[in-house]
Amino acid sequence: MKLLTQTAALFLFNLKTIPSRKGSAAAAIFGIAGVVAVLVGVLSIAQGFNRAMTTSGSSDTAIVLRSGADSEMTSILGREEIRIIGEAPGTARANGKALVSPELFVIVNLPKKSTGTDANVPMRGVEGQVFGVRPEVKITRGRTFAWGRNEIIVGRGAAGEFAGLEVGQELKLGQNRWAVVGEFEAGGGLAESEIWTDASVLAAAYQRGSTYQIALAKLASAGNFSTFKDALTSDPRLNVKVIPETEYYAEQSKVITMIITGLGTIISVLMAAGAVFGALNTMYTAVAARAREIATLEALGFGSAPVVISILLESLLLAATGGIIGALLAWAAFDGYQAATMNWQSFSQVTFAFDVNAPLLANGVLYAMIIGFIGGLLPAIRAARLPVALALRQA
Repeated sequence: MKLLTQTAALFLFNLKTIPSRKGSAAAAIFGIAGVVAVLVGVLSIAQGFNRAMTTSGSSDTAIVLRSGADSEMTSILGREEIRIIGEAPGTARANGKALVSPELFVIVNLPKKSTGTDANVPMRGVEGQVFGVRPEVKITRGRTFAWGRNEIIVGRGAAGEFAGLEVGQELKLGQNRWAVVGEFEAGGGLAESEIWTDASVLAAAYQRGSTYQIALAKLASAGNFSTFKDALTSDPRLNVKVIPETEYYAEQSKVITMIITGLGTIISVLMAAGAVFGALNTMYTAVAARAREIATLEALGFGSAPVVISILLESLLLAATGGIIGALLAWAAFDGYQAATMNWQSFSQVTFAFDVNAPLLANGVLYAMIIGFIGGLLPAIRAARLPVALALRQA
């Protein structure tokens, strides 16, 4: 109880002296705030990209690719193979038809609205079962494309990022002209970066014959995956691999997430070093200014432990204040900000929104507290070890 009482008294005493050194305290707070804002802002890029990829997957959906392919860009499936996939056990059915969506994937060039530079945009050819396999896709403006016609629908992210994709416009892709008839959302997933049209029309436009890149199969339940996979991989007529959709998109996001997280960590560590020196300066200044008071309190019976703890608590309070300010600034500036980056698996653009979520904000404040602890520890130890007689002689 004596330790707690003395620590509380010293901590309150320390707080009352902050106005007299508000300049150095403000420098420490806003230095730490800057570090946290940068850390949270950069990591929110990785969080947003990862969310766009992972929300694209469903636990009861499987992706079928050619064996050896690591993405749909390097996969190819024929029409007969699609038929066999639709007959596999474990596949969900609707109106007597297997919920299997064969899909064709091509890359088209469109200018970015922000820079005018060309970027690779994914264009996907689909067939009638796609909306049963991908129930998250919802038309939000206009209508869906008519089968057999040069009409396209565009994802919300693609419409916001690339020029010429507003509903009602017409654009030339390859040798064909395409009418933009609708815009769709897909729960924030990868499909919102894409352009969709009838697979047969797309195949004719790009001379793809009767081939596809992948097949998405909606399963009767997630528990049917092993049965479905075993049936396809053991069929001598097929040379395919079967992956859960969630696993496929998690793997697709791994490279870019690691790059962004690594760069963000390096930048934040370098900035944190500067913030630690700022905190050290603030707390050393505070200790030097109160050397007499601390010595007097020790002479009156206050122990070294309460002195150390009270200074650390002050440093942590300043750091927490800076951390909260930085986290709020990052949330206000970055959360929901729309951007696009390269998906290195498909070499096409992925549009996504920065995601400043609660765990990221909490980690930012925790990072600030670590900086505050390091910045306050040495000054606290110095204050506790300063001889009483020497401290009392200081002006």
